[in-house]
Amino acid sequence: MWGPSCFCLILCLWACLDALPVAVDKTKVSPPVEKLEPPESVDTGLHYDRYLREVIDFLEKDPHFREKLHNTDMEDIKQGKLAKELDFVSHHVRTKLDELKRQEVNRLNVYEKLDFEHLNHMNPYTFEVEDLDRLIKSATNDLENFDKERHEDFKRYEMTKEHERREHLKTLDEEARKKEEEHYEEMKKKHADHPKINHPGSQDQLKKVWEEADGLDPSEFEPKTFFKLHDTNGDGYFDEQELEALFTKELEKVYDPTHEEDDMMEMEEERLRMREHVMTEVDTNRDRLVSLDEFITATNRKEFLEPDGWETLEQNPMYTEEELKEFEQHLAREQQELNLRSNELLKQREELERQQEQLNAQKMELQQAVEHMERLKTQKTEPPGQAKGQCNLFPLFWSKAFCPVIWNKMLIFSNYFSVFGKFSTFCCGNTTWGQSAFVTRSSARPSCTFLAAQALLSVCNVFVCCM
Repeated sequence: MWGPSCFCLILCLWACLDALPVAVDKTKVSPPVEKLEPPESVDTGLHYDRYLREVIDFLEKDPHFREKLHNTDMEDIKQGKLAKELDFVSHHVRTKLDELKRQEVNRLNVYEKLDFEHLNHMNPYTFEVEDLDRLIKSATNDLENFDKERHEDFKRYEMTKEHERREHLKTLDEEARKKEEEHYEEMKKKHADHPKINHPGSQDQLKKVWEEADGLDPSEFEPKTFFKLHDTNGDGYFDEQELEALFTKELEKVYDPTHEEDDMMEMEEERLRMREHVMTEVDTNRDRLVSLDEFITATNRKEFLEPDGWETLEQNPMYTEEELKEFEQHLAREQQELNLRSNELLKQREELERQQEQLNAQKMELQQAVEHMERLKTQKTEPPGQAKGQCNLFPLFWSKAFCPVIWNKMLIFSNYFSVFGKFSTFCCGNTTWGQSAFVTRSSARPSCTFLAAQALLSVCNVFVCCM
């Protein structure tokens, strides 16, 4: 039913199914060729890093500019030739760049002390060719000086540490000073006693990482596979952080955080020196990135197989004795200025305290004056000529201020009653006339008329006195 050809085909398939798997050395298998793209984000450490990365990201979205960017070398970029291509990007990209620039200007307005060298602040509204040219030149210059500033910071750190050590020795007696010096020399010797440091970026150094970090056989070292293993973000480039991570095993030979003689600040400076050295030898286009092609090219050089020795920091002092003396003089001047400033602030504080005391005294005097005025005001509101507890014979209704008409009438009546009272007294004093007018004949006693006149006279006298 089946022909010989069909039988042979089935036999071959059966043999393939029962065949044992073939062991494949993955380290020797070339990985599939992939299209490598530049890294999406590399932290430059600049204060305008975000603005720089956003501008680059949007410019790469334009096909024309992206092509020019990939075909232009670093020297032409530094000279501003790439910035002129901004005139040919799409309107959408230009609009977005305008918005990015306005946001950056607003950010810089908050931090007024930051310089504006990376953009044209005279035109805060649109992103022009000058803005791109400024951004490229500022970023290039700042990145080139970034490592230099880190070296200067470490140099000041080392000189400050030595200055403080010498100042501490001045406070000790002769025996304690000698003991401290011996301990210092002993720590220096212990720190210098370490295994040999391999040249950064050499075959020996990379094989050490291959063996200890990756757990692979040094005899099977393969540069392309090594690059793939340590390109942690998979962008096809070694950035600065990825390069510095390759030196950890070498640095651990010299520095141990548990040892007194080892300073971790020195370890980071040593790591920076190693990374700069590798970048100088491998990064041919000076873009601060090591591509796979650059890495493979470097591994084919003679220096990769037979490198020179590597001198550590203790073999290359960061400063001279003259620089240390100049630094100490600078510290002395700064301390003197701080003392003068402190004295000025102390005097200003004393003057402010004195002025505060004067203000408090004036406040107290003013308060006392206000209280005195309140007492005088209270005293003036009391009726004149009347002592405390004295009964007022005339209520407010009869006062002159309340009812002047009634007051005048009462005054007229009081005068009349006064004259009448005096007349009745005179009459009572005349015996003959008075007896006939005010004394009853039958009893020779004062009459009722006489008594009424006397009473009316007394009331009038009291009323006149009260008025």
